[in-house]
Amino acid sequence: MKLDPASELYRMRHSAAHVMAAAVRRLFGSDVQLDIGPPTEDGFYYDFDLEHRLGPEDFPKIEAEMAKIIAENQPFERREVSRPEATKLINGMHQRYKIERLADIPEGDAITFYQNGEFLDLCRGPHVASTGQIKAFKLLNVAGSYYRGKETNPMLQRVYATAFITQKELDDHLRLLEEAKLRDHRKLGKELDLFSIQEDVGPGLIHWHPKGARTRCIIEDFWRKEHFRGGYDLLYTPHTGRSMLWETSGHLGFYKGSMYAPMKIDENEYFIKPMNCPFHIEIYKSQKRSYRDLPLRWAELGTVYRYEKAGVLHGLLRVRGFTQDDAHIFCTSEQIEDEIIRVIRFSNFIWKTFGFTEITAYLATRPADSVGDEARWAQATASLEKALKLEGIPYEVDEGGGAFYGPKIDMKVRDCIGREWQCTTIQFDFNLPERFNLSYVGSDNQPHQPYMVHRALFGSIERFFGILVEQYAGAFPLWLAPEQVRVLPITDKQAAYAEAVAEKLRAADIRVTVDQRSEKIGARIRDAQLEKIPYMLVVGGREAEAGLVAVRARGAGDLGTMSADALLARLKEEEANRSAAPAAPTGA
Repeated sequence: MKLDPASELYRMRHSAAHVMAAAVRRLFGSDVQLDIGPPTEDGFYYDFDLEHRLGPEDFPKIEAEMAKIIAENQPFERREVSRPEATKLINGMHQRYKIERLADIPEGDAITFYQNGEFLDLCRGPHVASTGQIKAFKLLNVAGSYYRGKETNPMLQRVYATAFITQKELDDHLRLLEEAKLRDHRKLGKELDLFSIQEDVGPGLIHWHPKGARTRCIIEDFWRKEHFRGGYDLLYTPHTGRSMLWETSGHLGFYKGSMYAPMKIDENEYFIKPMNCPFHIEIYKSQKRSYRDLPLRWAELGTVYRYEKAGVLHGLLRVRGFTQDDAHIFCTSEQIEDEIIRVIRFSNFIWKTFGFTEITAYLATRPADSVGDEARWAQATASLEKALKLEGIPYEVDEGGGAFYGPKIDMKVRDCIGREWQCTTIQFDFNLPERFNLSYVGSDNQPHQPYMVHRALFGSIERFFGILVEQYAGAFPLWLAPEQVRVLPITDKQAAYAEAVAEKLRAADIRVTVDQRSEKIGARIRDAQLEKIPYMLVVGGREAEAGLVAVRARGAGDLGTMSADALLARLKEEEANRSAAPAAPTGA
């Protein structure tokens, strides 16, 4: 959630960004070029252009200089100036990026500078009264950032930091960041051999390894089964389409910058798909539709490709190729409310099944620049809001925050360490039905335009999997674990019995392996624990002779000996319950 610019925390973080910039200039010279330094949801940053390559080793001296500026209790003084005065001030400071930022300020808007001590910056504010009001702060990391986000522009150095009202809040936040590092899906993905990104193939393109692919298969099978239960039909559509399709949909007009370059085939241009919706619409148009056919609920695990800038790619969470759990609902005006309620209930069920219980929503309403009949907008927005109220889901209204083609609900889930993730989207679309001239024959034998709803629950399989890895710290519950059981014969003499136990479990669809390596049993148990295997079955001479296994459970330790049948009954019950308790903080 964005910080309120009127809040004390926003003003303090904004002021801390200025103090950090002042400290960097004190330490590295007045020729340091400055760009912007806004507060963020979790802290603040400032973009610098300087010869010295900043790194964590510089942070202590920057923080020390910031502490001096704070101790000086410098007042923040606001100065409103004319455009010529602003240009003169910036030229006098030799700040080339600020000249371009000045040009961004619309004619007639106030042009303001803020000064603390010797530091003067083009800024609209607001700030605290003086540097002495800045409390607990910490520099976090530094990363490259293209000026204005364009890869053809200079690469600047972005220093990330954070600040809080109290030291305790800062300490709690730093502990959360450390916990998040331990749960980082990129780190765990490598350690647990789940997936990789191969630079020889290209950034943002995911390779699913056997273990990751197994869990993905489980997720997708569950998704398909529940969609069939929920009255959906599943579709498969092409990965590419002729340019005329994307012209009709408007993607070439509004979205071309995020699409890959076209391919020339049979004198026609084809584009690889960034979205599935035009294909679903073409299926709708393939035959005449009656009001008796509606609602149509069509879903697809459709792989799409979007050009994302290299600087924003982030493991599984921001990629260039991903499988969207897409669905489109075509319905009449009378069916809207019930369909939205069904989607929200479906979404709640899905998220709670995977262990997420705290869900909030954001209702985005009609923007000034929009398409579609006003009455349709009003009905759609009212249906979204009523459904949220009926289902008791906390929500905030984002006035004017809807897309130009319809209102929407974004649903966010909170994970076990308090972070919010936005995945589920329920989006009305008054644009595409009109562009593609969709219709159905109503009870009055007249053509009517259907309501169309875009709906994604996970958002993408890749992103959802990354979130799951972090939610569980890689320790998937039994029903999702790629390897549920590992059998560990103590010596080669028990190898045949261990294989027989594994075969019995495998025949009951338990995912099981046998570790017959020559390493000592303690080392093999330790390896299984590091790989976060839910159950380990140790088999020695006594167990083999008695037809038993010694069971060790992840997180619970030694459970004693039991028969394979008793173990199987335990596993099946746990699997059926879809026990989804997330992993405790890894530092606990």
